[in-house]
Amino acid sequence: MDCINEYSPVTVLAGVGKARAASYAKLGIETLGDLIRHYPRAYENRGDVCLLADARIDGKSAVILTVATEPKSVRLRSHKSFLKFRAFDDSGSCEIVYFNQDYLKNQFPVGSVFRFFGKVERNGKRFSMSSPVAEAWTETAYLPPLWAVYRMTEGLSPKQITKDIAAALALLSVEKDDPLPLALRERRSLCMLAYAERNIHRPDSWQSLAIARRRLVYDEFFCFALGAAMTHAVSKRHGAPICANGDVKELTAMLPYRLTNAQERAIADIRRDMAQDVPMSRIVVGDVGCGKTVCAAAALLIAVKNGRQAALMAPTEILARQHYADLAPIFTSLGISCALLIGATSAAEKRRIKAALNAADPDARLSVVIGTHALLSDGVSFAAPGLVVTDEQHRFGARQRALLSEKNAHAHLLVMSATPIPRSLALVLYGDLDLSKIDEMPPGRQRVDTFVVDESYRTRLNGFIRKQAEAGGQVYVVCPAVEERETASDELELCDILPDGTRKEEQPPLKAAVKYAEELQAVFPEYRVGFLHGKMKSAEKDAVMQAFSAGKMQILVSTTVIEVGVNVPNACLMIVENAERFGLSQLHQLRGRVGRGTRKSYCVLVTGGTGEVSERSRARLDTMRTTYDGYAIAEQDLIQRGPGDFLGSSADGAVRQSGGLTFRLADAGEDSSILTDATADARALLASDPTLAAYPSLASRVSAMFDINEGLIS
Repeated sequence: MDCINEYSPVTVLAGVGKARAASYAKLGIETLGDLIRHYPRAYENRGDVCLLADARIDGKSAVILTVATEPKSVRLRSHKSFLKFRAFDDSGSCEIVYFNQDYLKNQFPVGSVFRFFGKVERNGKRFSMSSPVAEAWTETAYLPPLWAVYRMTEGLSPKQITKDIAAALALLSVEKDDPLPLALRERRSLCMLAYAERNIHRPDSWQSLAIARRRLVYDEFFCFALGAAMTHAVSKRHGAPICANGDVKELTAMLPYRLTNAQERAIADIRRDMAQDVPMSRIVVGDVGCGKTVCAAAALLIAVKNGRQAALMAPTEILARQHYADLAPIFTSLGISCALLIGATSAAEKRRIKAALNAADPDARLSVVIGTHALLSDGVSFAAPGLVVTDEQHRFGARQRALLSEKNAHAHLLVMSATPIPRSLALVLYGDLDLSKIDEMPPGRQRVDTFVVDESYRTRLNGFIRKQAEAGGQVYVVCPAVEERETASDELELCDILPDGTRKEEQPPLKAAVKYAEELQAVFPEYRVGFLHGKMKSAEKDAVMQAFSAGKMQILVSTTVIEVGVNVPNACLMIVENAERFGLSQLHQLRGRVGRGTRKSYCVLVTGGTGEVSERSRARLDTMRTTYDGYAIAEQDLIQRGPGDFLGSSADGAVRQSGGLTFRLADAGEDSSILTDATADARALLASDPTLAAYPSLASRVSAMFDINEGLIS
C-alpha cells in the first residue's frame, strides 16, 4: 500500500479487475492519476429544488417529496415489471414509477422524504416521474447540489466511475504533496491540489467548483508552459545541417507578384536559422491568404540547394494535394524532384517514393515529398534529412511534429498556422517555437463583405444563394453539427459555469449539416448540393471536395472540416449557421475560404433564433461584421472571452477547442488571464531552476506531458 501513487494502475482499486480496467483503457484511463483527471463533462444541478407545480417542462428538476403510498409492484405479461407509488409536496401529488427494479420496493416507506431528480411530466393537475434519482432527505442531511456527469463507455456505469474516483482520491490523499511551490500558490491565491481534485468531482457549491476549476486550469497552463520552454531549450542542440546557401531568387523570379515586406522578413528569419548548426524551430503565423506557402517553398528550396531533403506535411489529403499542385510545377521547373505521399497513393507508388527518399545515390534521391500522416508511416526514412515543414500547426499535435522530426534527425523545423493569435497567447501555445509573424496581405486581395442576419431572413438568404449560383458562383454553408440532437439540456455543462457559479445563457438548437443539405437540395433542385463532415471516410471527403473544386457541385454544406486550407477560387458566398456558437478566430478562418478569386464575395453569419442572441454573442458578431484584420479579431476574441477557438474546433458537433493542443479543462479564450499568469510564472521558475531539480513532483507532471530527453514532446 505504501508504494501506491498516481502512476499505479487502476487495478489497485477494490473491485477493479481486468474487465473494468479494459473499459477504462478505452477512455485513456490506465492509472489512478488518469482516473482522477477524468474530469466531469457536465453537472446535474440537483440543488435547484422547486415545487412540483414549478418544475421545468423542458428538462429535469429536483423536487423534495414525501412518500404517501406503499410501493406496489405490477408484473406485465411480457415478464417485465414496474414499481409505483405516490409522493407529494405542498403543490401537488406525483406518481413515481420505476421499471424492472422490484428490489427498490422496501426503499420507500410511507412518510419518508426524498429529493427526487428527473423529468416531471404534467397531465392537467396530475404529476408523474419515471425512474428519477432518489436521495433520502432530512432537515440536517447534506445532499450535494451538483452531481458530476462523466464521459462513459461500454462496461462502465456512472455509479462505478463515481465510486472508483472517490476511492482513488481517498487512496492518494494520504501524504500527498502539492507540486506547486507554496509561494506561488499564495501569490496567485490558488487552492491546494487535493481540494481542487475533490471539488471538481464533488463540489460543495458552485463557488467551490469555480475555485477548484481555477486551480486545475492554472496547473494545465503552467505545466504546458514549463514543458514547452524546456523543450525549446533542449531542442537548441548542435548538429543540424548547415544550409549556408540561402539564395531564393530563382523562386521569387517565378512568382507573378512581389513579396510583401512581411514575407521578406519571414524568409530572412528562415534563411538565418537554417544557416546555423542549431536546428531551426520556427512557426510562421499569418492571416488567411497572406502568403505563408511561399515562405515554406523558400525553406524547401534552401534545404535542397544545400544537398538536403525536405518534407511538407499537411493535415488533410485535400490540403496535401493542393500544396502539391501548387509547388510541384515550380520545383520541377527548377530541376528538383517532388512527390506526393498520401493514404490514397498506390502501393507501388508508395514503394517507389520510400525507396527514392532513402536512396544512397544523390542523383536518384527524391528531394521534396509532400504528404499527410502517411509520412509518419513505417518504412519512410530520409537519406539526407534537412527540413520538416508542417502546415496548419493547430491541426497537428506536438507528438506528430515529433514523430516526423524523429525521421529527420537534427533537421530544421518550420511550422505554419493561418490562425492569427495575440503574441501573449502565442507564447504558451507555441512556446517551443520561435515566431515569425506575417501581418501584411498581398496586393489585390479583395475584402469579403460580411452580414449578420437571423432566421427571419431565411427566404431572402435562399434567394441570394440562387443569385450567386445562377451567376456561376459557388456557395459554402457551414453547420456546427453533423446530425440533429436533443435541443434541451438536462445537464449543467462544465464549460458553462462562470466564475461566480452562474450558468451561461441557453443556446438555440444547432443546425445539422446532413439534414440541412437535404433541405437545400429540395429548395434548389436545379443545382447539385453536397455535404462534407469529419466522420466521412477520407476517400469520400476527397471525392466531394474534388467535385466542388471542379465546379460540378454548386452548394457545399459542411461542418468546420473546410475551415483549413481549402482553396476554391470560384466560391463567392460563405454562410455560417448558428454563427453565435463559433469563436471569432474560427469565423475569420471560415470567411477566408471565399474571396480567393475574381468574383465579388460575401459572408453571411446566421444566428440560431430570431433575434434572441446574447449581448456577448452580438458583440462578437459585430466585430466580425466590421473587422477584417485577423490579429485585431484575435485580440477581440481574448477581450470578449469567446469560445477560444484559436486552435480550431472539433470536426463535428458543438464548437469546442481542440486540435493538436488539447487541455482537459482549460480554454485559451475563456481562461486567458490565467494563461498569462501561468506563462509568466513558468518562465520565472525556470530562470531560477532550469531543470526543476528542486521540484521533483512538478517535474514528473511536466514529463507526463512532454518528453524532454531528445527535445521532443511525447
